[in-house]
Amino acid sequence: MKILILGAGQVGSTVAENLVSEANDITIVDTDGAKLNALQNRLDLRTLVGNASHPSVLKRAGLADADMLLAVTQSDEVNMVACKLAASLFNTPTRIARIRSSDYLAHPEIFSSDNFCVDFSICPEQILTDYIRKLIEFPEALQVLEFAKGKVSLVAVKAFEGGPLVGRELKFLRTQMPNIDTRVAAIFRQDRPIIPEGNTIIEDGDEVFFIAATENIRSIMKELRRMDKPAKRIMIVGGGNIGRRLALSLEDDYQVKLIEYNKKSCEELAGQFTNTLVLNGDGTDENLLDAERVGDVDVFCALTNDDENNIMSSLLAKKAGASKVISLINRSAYVGLVQGGKIDIALSPAHVTIGSLLAYVRQGDVAAVHSLRRGAAEALELVAHGDRNSSKVVGRRIDEIDLPKGATIGAIMRDGEVIMAHHDRMIEADDHVIVFVINKKMISKVEKLFQVNLGFF
Repeated sequence: MKILILGAGQVGSTVAENLVSEANDITIVDTDGAKLNALQNRLDLRTLVGNASHPSVLKRAGLADADMLLAVTQSDEVNMVACKLAASLFNTPTRIARIRSSDYLAHPEIFSSDNFCVDFSICPEQILTDYIRKLIEFPEALQVLEFAKGKVSLVAVKAFEGGPLVGRELKFLRTQMPNIDTRVAAIFRQDRPIIPEGNTIIEDGDEVFFIAATENIRSIMKELRRMDKPAKRIMIVGGGNIGRRLALSLEDDYQVKLIEYNKKSCEELAGQFTNTLVLNGDGTDENLLDAERVGDVDVFCALTNDDENNIMSSLLAKKAGASKVISLINRSAYVGLVQGGKIDIALSPAHVTIGSLLAYVRQGDVAAVHSLRRGAAEALELVAHGDRNSSKVVGRRIDEIDLPKGATIGAIMRDGEVIMAHHDRMIEADDHVIVFVINKKMISKVEKLFQVNLGFF
């Protein structure tokens, strides 16, 4: 597929890295030549320095014969204009725009074919906000991801010594929870993936990914892991786009304090909240954190644009006694270094949001994509089409499907019903099949598996 990406920031560069590895023809445009040179030095792609909203630049970038435009610059206006030009001048089949402004998102009609011609809009800040809120709702989880329009959830927990998981075989889950159907999709042990079998024994420190109907998740968490107290007190450092959105999302259900360094921003924020306490100060100021009793906080979220400040404030909060600390880390290389130590969860914005873009790029009918383990693995929701003659999955039991090594089917969504993917389950046409892939190199093989033969059409 020939794809033109506008913007070489975090989102654009991460998308480019993922798509290049999947044998796509990628060109990326940005006004910053240094960023483009850095990308070209490590990735097999074309680059062009220029303004992404200028028709001449888009033409030189090859938009005339591109299959898809991903407009993900920092400017909503540039992204929308680029999509409009792509439709009217170049007839580009698929146009995706990054939109950050709530004002634009509140009026989806402006994205229609009569206006800016945006086929799909994504807001990374809102995606990240929703992701963090889920982690607050389930404070004992490392990841909480939804499929099938929220009816199926994939949750990652860390097994701990003395807990009900450690030292037990996985088949023990059925006897412990006879009335709830769940399935372990994957296990990571010291960053090494393990394909779960019935006799697999969970060890201390394992990251266990299990999948179930969303309505059963809380009951399962109580059985699998000693439940932490429900979170009540939340402290947020950073009143930017993400911190503000998160506080607005939480303030009616939690006790929220927000620390912002810029005094003028504090005054503006205070006027937007109803129940959030806004404090002017430095999130790395130990005296301020102590004065605000950070040790009593259930979830501490460091969400500024400065990675080092986020890491330091999170470490201070954890040292003072905060139950769970979440740190936003923009540089992906830092994430693996800090997660799992004193910092409970290190979030890479790019890894959290990449799935929303990949769902539009993947081959076949892909309803959802989630990046797991800091991009090392993926979970996909694929729609099965065809019949036994035209499809390699429809009309077959799961144990008859030739899944590539490292891929497992976790659950099936059929006519609103969640079905756990045991070996004798049959895949039917129009099923939404949730597949866990521990090796990203196998994703293209999984996608091809779900594509129907040309004769079907």
